[in-house]
Amino acid sequence: MQRRTPIVLGIDAGTTSVKTVAFRLDGAIAGVARSSVRIERDARGGAEADLDRIWDAAAATITAVLEEVRADDDPEILAVGLTGQGDGAWFVDREGRPVRPAALWLDGRATDRLETWRADGRAAAVQRATGSPLFAGALPLLAEELFEAEPETRERFAHQLNCKDWLRYRLTGEIATDPSEASRTYLDTASGAYSAELVDALGHEHILAGLPEVRDPQSLAGRVTAAAAAQLGLPEGTPVAVGLVDTAAAGVGLGAIGDGQGYAILGTTGFVGVNQPSRAHVRSDAGIVLSTGRGAQVLESMAPMTGTPNLDWVRGTLGLTEDHWSEVERQAAAVPAGSGGVLYLPYGSPSGERAPFLDSAASASWHGMSVTTTPAELLRSGYEGIAFSLRESLDVLGVAGALLVCGGGSESDLLCAILADVTGREIVRQDAPEVGARGVASLALVASGHAEDLASAVAALAPETSVFAPDAERSAVYAEAYGDFLAIRDAMRPHWPALRRLRAASTRLAG
Repeated sequence: MQRRTPIVLGIDAGTTSVKTVAFRLDGAIAGVARSSVRIERDARGGAEADLDRIWDAAAATITAVLEEVRADDDPEILAVGLTGQGDGAWFVDREGRPVRPAALWLDGRATDRLETWRADGRAAAVQRATGSPLFAGALPLLAEELFEAEPETRERFAHQLNCKDWLRYRLTGEIATDPSEASRTYLDTASGAYSAELVDALGHEHILAGLPEVRDPQSLAGRVTAAAAAQLGLPEGTPVAVGLVDTAAAGVGLGAIGDGQGYAILGTTGFVGVNQPSRAHVRSDAGIVLSTGRGAQVLESMAPMTGTPNLDWVRGTLGLTEDHWSEVERQAAAVPAGSGGVLYLPYGSPSGERAPFLDSAASASWHGMSVTTTPAELLRSGYEGIAFSLRESLDVLGVAGALLVCGGGSESDLLCAILADVTGREIVRQDAPEVGARGVASLALVASGHAEDLASAVAALAPETSVFAPDAERSAVYAEAYGDFLAIRDAMRPHWPALRRLRAASTRLAG
């Protein structure tokens, strides 16, 4: 009899789409399916998604992946792992039905309440317990905002389930979460337990009763129920792991599981994280702190807004939108390091910057141009500006050694090479996609007993990598330019609010 092919599934439920990925035990991807998720926005700053539609999207991708792998093989589904977007308010009632649409992490309706909490000390109480600064899309703020505006929501609320926890509940009927998700609610990331002191300070005892049990990310959360099996085509009883929030899952997928290991996600926003041995080792009060579930270890991270939209804007501004990215990068790569003396401040996000400093007025700008500056120099300066910004976060976090990278921006050889030269360290890029799904698939192998420990699971599923080594001559140029970048940025900061006011005045005239 021919041996069946072992397969482990990783489900990654992002903000705008859900993906299910089937991995063979050598790390090869056997199938991928994606389904979009609609975000509903309103004039109050609300950003919501329907929980049932998110489940439908996940169910469609699971079914599609199973059909794909079964068309070519006879798979044995060993286990399922889940990750997803974090934060927000995801309320279900006593029967496990959604109370209302999920208010997502990018929901802004509690902005005024956030300012009140900052003034009266409640925001500081959240940071003392969790280690992370409070923001408008966090559960404690959103819960109070929603309960005050919607008494019926408070009445029906029974459980808070983050995105991946909701999907796992639909698969297994089990209510649980993991330390990384709980770190963004009421978890004391030093002790690993929900903080009674924080709950008392906020007066949120009614919410504490609805918080799920915190479990080990690589433990068994439950098994696929008969109802879910019938809907999806998964074998009944398939083990399902607890999982991690998306940013922490990406670290596992990259193999960054040990103390001191750092990694970066180069995407629409940036992300730089490093595993610290404990909360006591956290270096900054501006970063996000997540318990990883691996002993006392925490993931300390920063998420600067200086991501790939800067490159899209520079490309469009220079009239190169119709050119393929390979041609755009060819032009930029032909320019020597230093971009002919041009420096670009990559603070192009309309919402300003959030790491490693917070400034809602932050603005992008070019410096050092002359009438001899070429479009290719402007192009390259965009890549260099992003790399300088990432280096600053790396320096603040104390990331040492080689840097593991993933995300859409990491597909650019040029950006990876410049990042190596700017940081003076090797950049190691994973050459296969779906890093978050790969991370939770590794957790699922451990939870189901098909891997002895997380290190062996990560090694088994690890794909090929590309390494970008720094060039000494270019690194010397960038070392000086980086100092200039910081000096010019800090000199510009006092003028950013006035430039924002000018932007608003000009927009009014245009309207």
